[in-house]
Amino acid sequence: MARIDICICTFRRPFLAETLRSIAALERGAHDVRVVIADNDETPSAREMVDGLAAEMPVPLLYVHAPAANICIARNACLDAAEADFVAFVDDDEVVTPGWLLALYDRAQATGAAAVLGPVRAIYRDDAPGWMRSGDFHSTLPVLVDGTIRTGYTCNVLIRWTERFRGLRFNLALGKTGGEDTHFFYRLTGRGGTIDYALQAVVEEPVPAERATMAWLVQRRLRFGQTHGMLISAPALRALPVVGAKIVFCCLMTGLTAFSPVLRRRNWLRAVLHIGVAGGIIGMRQAEHYGRPAAS
Repeated sequence: MARIDICICTFRRPFLAETLRSIAALERGAHDVRVVIADNDETPSAREMVDGLAAEMPVPLLYVHAPAANICIARNACLDAAEADFVAFVDDDEVVTPGWLLALYDRAQATGAAAVLGPVRAIYRDDAPGWMRSGDFHSTLPVLVDGTIRTGYTCNVLIRWTERFRGLRFNLALGKTGGEDTHFFYRLTGRGGTIDYALQAVVEEPVPAERATMAWLVQRRLRFGQTHGMLISAPALRALPVVGAKIVFCCLMTGLTAFSPVLRRRNWLRAVLHIGVAGGIIGMRQAEHYGRPAAS
């Protein structure tokens, strides 16, 4: 039996109730599970909802008020409150599938990995563009480089919370721009931790109308690229010619695949990602994305 703390950071998002109800339906085996909710709003706006749902939950809830409008403050509050052998993170706009937690845990035990990622399956609205639904541009999967997962994400992960990693925290300087999870997992692997993947550990994320646009996807890829560029080891400037070549190649492929609504956009987003990497290398200022009222 293991102790597992499931951590959720929230900021004015009513969908949190659906996330908690999905956790209530989890298969837990013999594990000792607790849910930690860190409210990142200036006022404890989620407390009433959490208190109201506590009676429905088969596992204990711990509410933590962690102001304000900086996602890393909330993530770190979860880690400060964690007392378990493992810490899991999911987002407050996701629902977990019944076998999610056990799939993550079983993979961690089978591989000895410090962190295990699961897939985030995008659920599109009926009015989402056809090319978007066909290309599935919003689902999240780990990225393998030479067969290895070098960094991760906090929208679906289980972390082995041992002494080697307990000192890790999220970088407050990235708490409004994003990229804090990428930075965190680079540091985890820097301490000798490995990252694995559990295909069956699925969470689902409805895609709201405001995210079902090419502009949102471009903004997201640019931010991802900037974060990776910022984290490139010195001398980073030597990487610029390679990054520039990748930008040119992806732009050419965008033109060559202009006939395909999916491939054209996919290649352009790859170009944008590498443009972001170049921006990160030269110190381009990142836009702030966190701390805005969430859509219901």
